[in-house]
Amino acid sequence: MTTRIDAALRQVSDTRCLRIGTGVLASVTEVLSQYFDQRSAVVVADENTFAAAGKLVYEQLQAAGHAVAAPIIFPGTPTPYADFDKVLVLEEAFRTCDAIPVVVGSGTLNDLTKLAAYRTGRQYLCVATAASMDGYTAFGSAITKAGFKQTMACPAPRAVIADLDVLAQAPPELKASGYADLLGKVTAGADWLLADALELEPIDKRAWSLVQESLRAWTAHPHRLRDGDPQALSDLFAGLTLTGLAMQLSASSRPASGSEHRFSHLWEMQMGPAAALHGFKVGVGTIAAAALYERLLARDLTRLDIAKCCRAWPSRTEVERAVRQGHDHPQLAEQAVAESLAKYIDASRLRQRLLLLQQRWPALREQLQAQLLPADQLQSLLQAAGCPTDPTGIGVSWPQLRASYDLARTIRSRYTVLDLVAETGLLAECVEELFAPGGFWARSSQGQL
Repeated sequence: MTTRIDAALRQVSDTRCLRIGTGVLASVTEVLSQYFDQRSAVVVADENTFAAAGKLVYEQLQAAGHAVAAPIIFPGTPTPYADFDKVLVLEEAFRTCDAIPVVVGSGTLNDLTKLAAYRTGRQYLCVATAASMDGYTAFGSAITKAGFKQTMACPAPRAVIADLDVLAQAPPELKASGYADLLGKVTAGADWLLADALELEPIDKRAWSLVQESLRAWTAHPHRLRDGDPQALSDLFAGLTLTGLAMQLSASSRPASGSEHRFSHLWEMQMGPAAALHGFKVGVGTIAAAALYERLLARDLTRLDIAKCCRAWPSRTEVERAVRQGHDHPQLAEQAVAESLAKYIDASRLRQRLLLLQQRWPALREQLQAQLLPADQLQSLLQAAGCPTDPTGIGVSWPQLRASYDLARTIRSRYTVLDLVAETGLLAECVEELFAPGGFWARSSQGQL
């Protein structure tokens, strides 16, 4: 795995150093001296991550003679949320000291520091505290601004240190969240195959390989991760890291994010900071997307009535009206309208797209079947890792899940299976099959529908 990571590092432009192993926390001062131009530093953490590793990092920097500013420590309870206001807090703090940010934490703290460092013209060092998500080495930060979660462009960290002893001490739910985030690459990959086949977003073979080549191996034994197997934890973090490097390589989240993340981001925007862990939302979104794929793949799209699809296709005005009616929050509705109209095509272009789909469907169907796992199997894997496997486990109601199949595609312009089923006029009937007696979600709900 080290060989693959080293090879990936040679292909990317931002991250120059990645250290994963037991005891590597002791290399913080060495990495700072070797990969950064100045010796001054400022530690960013929350109360929990400062106790887990931040205090030790701070003391090591002081002992090595680095000029260390007072650490910036966010409250640990409630868990910090990646909103733009906190980016501004960090930005103001960074402007008062000419120092390299050393962030000690996981997803939220890394995203906040990544964007604030970029906005103040400096690189940064990340010390990971949990194998909870794939964003450590990724290009861009997932930040909520004015109620709308978006990926803001900014470089990945110059260096990342991940001490397996520190990662092992993270709460079990954070490891489970990381597993779910990684498993979501199954449906993300399927969505990229769709976009590639329809000539919307070609597959970058280098980025695809970094994520998909070993994905089955990384996710095959979730019980080992839950049981505390050190190798399982190392494999998980390596998989998450390579996924981040794939995003960095392509300067896009496409290698790691598809319809499953559309569900997750929608729910986060609907529920705000109280939403479940990112990976847990992605896990349920992965099941939801895979179940939808099963209904789609049961159909022969070479026989699709394209003329009927085009006649039923809404105008731009009708799309805008429907999107506004679907979202309760005005700010979310405005952004969803912008994203939806950005990818809107008229009936003439829809006809051309569906003709291409018809032509390529037999081969594409085989590709998708090879890429995907059954929704039932995904549920079992996630359950074994300790993840929620139905919407109620993440605070989403069954009616909310059902509505999400229509709303999730509106919040991003990226093409996924959610767009395909809408364009083919199959969305309503596929969703009905999932929730009808005997359907996937009807079986999973245990009578709650």
